[in-house]
Order: sequence, then structure tokens, then C-alpha cells
Amino acid sequence: MKILILSTPGCAPCAAAKKMLKRIAKETPIEVEEINVMGRPDLLAKYKFMAMPGIVIDGKLEFAGLPNEKELRGKINKQGN
Repeated sequence: MKILILSTPGCAPCAAAKKMLKRIAKETPIEVEEINVMGRPDLLAKYKFMAMPGIVIDGKLEFAGLPNEKELRGKINKQGN
């Protein structure tokens, strides 16, 4: 399962999402990639999100803004099954 964190520099919610995903990755086989969207209008147009971070799971925008860990785990577990 591939997860993208679409973020901007200095974004506190983005850093929190990255920490959550690190914890989840210890228990669940996921691949996490962080992408700085500054200067990437293609990603903003493709996923159509305005709140940071954008969290994309297997090619689909699942969260715009910081989800709580329970929601994030639930979406990852649902996608993994």
C-alpha cells in the first residue's frame, strides 16, 4: 500500500501526519512518501485539496487536513483488505 503525504514546508499538521504514519508503519506494511506541493500545481489540480496535508492512499485522496489516528488507521486497514 502506497501513501503520499502532500505537504508544504513548516506545516505542523503535515509533520503530525508523518509521525502518525511512522507509528502505523511499524504495525502495517505501508510505503510512505512525502511530497512538497510548493510549485506542484499538477498535484493540487489532480487531487483538488486545499487543507494540508493531503493524504493519498493508493492513488485516491482520502484526507485533506489532519485526520485523527483512529480514522487514518481505519482507512488504511479498510484499503488493505
